[in-house]
Amino acid sequence: MKFDYIIVGAGSAGCVLANRLSADPAISVLVLEAGGPDKQLEIHIPAAYAKLHGSAVDWAYWTEPQPDVDNRRMYQPRGKTLGGCSSTNAMAYVRGHRLDYDDWAALGNTGWGYDDVLPYFIRSEHNEQIAQLDSSYHGQNGPLNVTFAQQYRTVLATAFVTACEQTGIRRNPDYNGAEQQGAGYFQFTIKNGRRHSAATAFLKPALNRPNLKVVTHAHTRRVIIQNGRATGVEFLTGKNTTETAEARREVILSAGAFNSPQILMLSGIGPADTLRQQGIDVVRDLPGVGQNLQDHLFTGVSSLCTQPVSSNSVLKPLNQFKALAQYVLSKKGPMTISPLEANAFIKLDPAADRPNIQFQFAPIHLGDDYTGDMYDITTYPTTDGYTILPTLLKPKSVGYVSIRSANPLDAPIIDPRYLSHDDDQRVLVEGVKKAVEVMQAEPFGSYCQRLQTPPDRSSDEAILVHIRKQLETVYHPVGTCKMGSADPMAVVDPELRVRGIDGLRVVDASIMPTIVSGNTNAPVIMIGEKAADLILGRQPASAASASWSRAN
Repeated sequence: MKFDYIIVGAGSAGCVLANRLSADPAISVLVLEAGGPDKQLEIHIPAAYAKLHGSAVDWAYWTEPQPDVDNRRMYQPRGKTLGGCSSTNAMAYVRGHRLDYDDWAALGNTGWGYDDVLPYFIRSEHNEQIAQLDSSYHGQNGPLNVTFAQQYRTVLATAFVTACEQTGIRRNPDYNGAEQQGAGYFQFTIKNGRRHSAATAFLKPALNRPNLKVVTHAHTRRVIIQNGRATGVEFLTGKNTTETAEARREVILSAGAFNSPQILMLSGIGPADTLRQQGIDVVRDLPGVGQNLQDHLFTGVSSLCTQPVSSNSVLKPLNQFKALAQYVLSKKGPMTISPLEANAFIKLDPAADRPNIQFQFAPIHLGDDYTGDMYDITTYPTTDGYTILPTLLKPKSVGYVSIRSANPLDAPIIDPRYLSHDDDQRVLVEGVKKAVEVMQAEPFGSYCQRLQTPPDRSSDEAILVHIRKQLETVYHPVGTCKMGSADPMAVVDPELRVRGIDGLRVVDASIMPTIVSGNTNAPVIMIGEKAADLILGRQPASAASASWSRAN
């Protein structure tokens, strides 16, 4: 098989690239996806998101034991299906803070400042409420549907936003607009009560193109490098056979922050000592491959609710059946929304240049000093309650990804070194204190039966004990093939080309030199959009030209 471009991974960036590159009928594109088609019913029902964890559409990785988090091994959900994590995430559409991208540019990544990337966010977006927002920050002609919750929202979400206001956090109707700071309702990648993944938005509309081929259950073994150039990909099929595909122009890795560095190392590109230890011939010594792992973390501040208005009661079998019936019959009710409803971006230090804590609000509680698996819905109580999830936006703790062996079927070594930096612990403690203040504000008065967690708020150390016990990843890993120019640890240049290897790029969250301030799916889609222009040699998008026709 010969193609102009081979894309490894049909996740968020991979789906965007498949659409944009194959829009030219003269260009042939092959997409290799290790998972299967996105046929699992729970993918498409927004509230069923939690049932995807640990299923056939999840890589279900685990970290190494984390010394600063009670030595816990921490679950790392990753989408393994068409759409990748956009098919298994909580559907929050968050771009991050403008200064996040200006930081990238300041590090030598020309073309990646906020003014440079905003047109690509606009290009991909079809915002249903654009008439209510500042249209200079939003698009209406892109493939990806973005919307506020239309069919269902609990009264607790409204109480949360009002409580934030009463504790000094101003209301902000559009955190993706001119200013991120403040409290408001989430924007979602949902359309007509169904998840609108990157596969649905970008890949499926292009599948009828004769120049685009998608192969599922194709697990990449390595990129084939000949004379310093990527010439193809070797992959395992669902029939346990090995096949190769040739790339006339480029191979593009869009396998995510864990698997892209793994594939590079399996291909002989990475830290030379690591490769030799695993018996892999060194093609290119790039010490930064797998380093610079950053991730967002959150913990829970929960309360029992006096009234049956939360989502916990929906977990009861009879109520699940009723909610599902309502969804099937009318596309209304609690099944039409993500488990998250509202959020706030907060500067704990008023002098800071951007928020360092995000509150993600969910109308569900975890129980007294919960010690179950936050990503296993069967462990949740069915009594009514609600939770603020203080989220660390700019962690200083940095970890790494490596290979366990030369076997591509072995899970990578994932060691994020969570909470290894004292500042991360301090910021989360302060975030929990602010969340408790919001939970105790008057708008929650008629709903708050009893603040459950943290169970002991008598000291910072007591709060930290709770944080370590209940801390979880928001599964936003980035940075492991970071972009840079003069940085010796950079893996790709500002055009996302792998250093020292022709015809090979990385296009996914792993290229972020620093993590963005918020959920990462929208930025990864933006990266895919910008990469398409870089690959095709197009002029950078401008705000005036940002909206492409959906037909593209």
